[in-house]
Order: sequence, then structure tokens, then C-alpha cells
Amino acid sequence: MAISGIRSPGRDTSAAAGSDASVEEARIYRKVTWHIVPFLMLCYIVAYLDRVNVGFAKLQMLNDLQFSETVFGLGAGVFFLGYFLFEVPSNIILHRVGARIWIARIMITWAVISGCFMFVTTPTSFYVMRFLLGLAEAGFFPGIILYLTYWYPAARRSRMVCTFMTAIPLAGLIGGPLSGWIMEAFAGVQGLTGWQWLFVLEAIPAVVLGIAVLMYLDDGIRSSKWLTEAEKRVLEAGIAADANDKVPHPSLKALFSDGRLWLMALIYFCCVMGQYGLTFWMPTLIKTAGIQGVLNIGLFTAIPYSAAVISMLVLGRSSDKYRERRWHLVIPMLMGAIGLVGSAMAGTTNTGIAIVFLSIAAAGVLASAPLFWSLPTSFLHGVAAAAGIAAINSVGNLAGFASPYLIGLIKDMTQSTDIGLYVLAAVLVAGAGLVLSVPAKLVSK
Repeated sequence: MAISGIRSPGRDTSAAAGSDASVEEARIYRKVTWHIVPFLMLCYIVAYLDRVNVGFAKLQMLNDLQFSETVFGLGAGVFFLGYFLFEVPSNIILHRVGARIWIARIMITWAVISGCFMFVTTPTSFYVMRFLLGLAEAGFFPGIILYLTYWYPAARRSRMVCTFMTAIPLAGLIGGPLSGWIMEAFAGVQGLTGWQWLFVLEAIPAVVLGIAVLMYLDDGIRSSKWLTEAEKRVLEAGIAADANDKVPHPSLKALFSDGRLWLMALIYFCCVMGQYGLTFWMPTLIKTAGIQGVLNIGLFTAIPYSAAVISMLVLGRSSDKYRERRWHLVIPMLMGAIGLVGSAMAGTTNTGIAIVFLSIAAAGVLASAPLFWSLPTSFLHGVAAAAGIAAINSVGNLAGFASPYLIGLIKDMTQSTDIGLYVLAAVLVAGAGLVLSVPAKLVSK
């Protein structure tokens, strides 16, 4: 019988054991994070840079090759048609053969194709190369999202995805000044233009990292040599407990008949419309705001991307802390819409205000994409996760085709990007409304 005023020794021991287990678990996850996430971020920085450096090349390509804004927008978007066609097969292959071999294959292939952009001379060759680049890179991003589900349960995943996806603004933060410098410093060297050197030099890191993936990356917890057996058991228990909360799809047919999958794809489409509308056209928008010279434009792009890095880290941490997913996505989507409208209204009349609104847009738009992934990964598991993540990403990334093409077409017709920015803002607001239609109990884990 317990005596009043005296603590139960059994409960003290249990609480202490629970506390020790929690501390040990946190230590193990820190170890995992430091081992894989910075490396994956570096790979994605290189991937994203090779995907969107065409936005900087545009500053010289259009004049050199006599391309219209519509030709550029269509070429930028054609990437996502190739991406769409091969994404689901690519992710299923990754799930079967392992992340190490398949991610290395993706990186080396896209590097070679990206470097070959130096040979582009006509709209047709531009379209073909962008399509092939999309085919080559298909599966990289959804493959990494799938790979993170092998290591982190839902309660820890939003922060990790946000941390990983800070590679997007970091690519802009690093790539903007770097691209501007390459295009100025190498113009005319060996008879090549600045934009040709841009494609060649920025393709090299992908080859190096593709080889590094083969030597460094593990396919999953069990194959890792840097974890002890006890650490592996802790991590596997977390993944097993997470899987128990999910209702498996008995077949891929059942998965693709699930209305929730297509709702997720539509929400992600809205996120991506804003993301690529901003990232492909950021150099042009900075130039429109009154900044001249490719190097200066590159330096000024670092400001919005810096705001995005901070936003992504803060919101990702907050989403996991409070186990709340919907409003953590809705708020940045609305921020993005406000920023796009504000930058259009500021125009060339006030450079400072235009940069502020572009920073708000970047902080909202670029944070929305990683925060989105806490929604579908809360109910997808196993092969269904491999196929489902790829399907959502491939359909959503069709916005990567629509967004730059739409803005380019509107700019040719109106000589302004303002209407295009208003359209992107409206899409983000519509997407925020769709997020609120998702039941909170389904995703807030």
C-alpha cells in the first residue's frame, strides 16, 4: 500500500527509463540526420540548379538565339512532360533495386544531358533537350521523399522534409550569384558564350556527386554500417509503429482509385504552380524591379531565397512540434499569393518594395512544397508510398510545365508579367482552400 507523501519507486524507475529511452532515441535520430540529410541536400542543390539555371541562361540565350518569351516558357515547361512520363516507373524501380544505385544513375545521366545544353541552337533542340533532362531526372525528388520514409516516422518527417527542401532556396542563394558570375566571367572564353559555359560548369558537380552516392549512401536502416545493432532496432521499431497507423492499399489499382490520392495531386499542383512560376522567372522579376547586369541580378536573388530558407526551417519545426499539418500549409500558400500580388503591384516604381514582396512570395511559396509532403506520407506506406508519392509528384509537377509557359505566353501578349503573377496567386489561394477540405485527423500525426 502506498503511503501518502512518498513517491512510488516503481513509477520513478519507469519514468526515468522512459526519459532515458527518449534521450537515446533523440540521439540516434540526430546521428541519422547528420549522416544523410546534409548529403541529400547537397545532391538536391545540384539537381535543382541544373533544372532551373535555364532561367539565368535566358538572360543571354533569348537574344543570342532569337527565342521569344513563349519559346522559353514552353521549353522550360517541357522538362516536366518527360518528368511526368517516367516518374512512377522510376520510383517503383528505386523501391525494388535500392536508392544507392538508382539515385546515382539519375544524377550522372542528368549531368551529361545538362552539359549538352551548350549545343542548343534552335527551339526544337531546346525542347528536345529539356524533355530528355526531365526523363533523366524523373524519380530523383520523389525517390528522396520515399527514402526519408525509410528512416523517419510521420511525427519526425515534416521537419526533415523541410530541412532537405531548403536545398531549393539554397540553390537559388548559391546559384544566383554563381550563375551571374559564370555568365560574365566566362563570356567569350574558347569562343563560347556565357550561357554555354553556365550549362557545362554547373553539370560537373552532378557527375561527382553521382559517383559519391555509390560510395556513401545506404539503401536503408538494415544495410547501414555506421549504426549499431541496437540503434537499428530503435529506428526499425519507429518505422514499424508508424506503418501500423496506416491502412495499406491491397493493390496499385486500389491506390489509384483512392480519391485522396488525386486530391493530394491537385493540392500539390497548386503548390508547384507558385514554386516554378517564381523560381524560373525570378531573374526576370528581379530585372523588372529595376536591377541591371546579370551579376547584380544574381546577387539580388539571394535576398528572397534567404527569406525562404528561414521560413522553411521555422515552419517545418513548428509543424512537427504541434503535430498540425493543414494550417502550416495554408498560411505559407496565402503568404505566397500576397507576395506575388504585391510584387506585381510594386512593379518598377519601387525596387525596394518589389524585393520585399518577392521575399514574402519566396518565403511562402517555397515553404509550401515541403510542408505539403506531410499530408500524403501520413497515410501511404510500402509500395503504395513508392507509387503514390511518384504519382502525386508527377501530376503536381505538370504545373511546372503550365506555369512558365503561361507566364511566357502572357508576357509576350501583354509585355508584362503582372497578369501571370495574379493568376499564380489565385491558384495558390484555391490550393489553400483544398487543403482545408482534408480531414485534420487523417494528416495531423
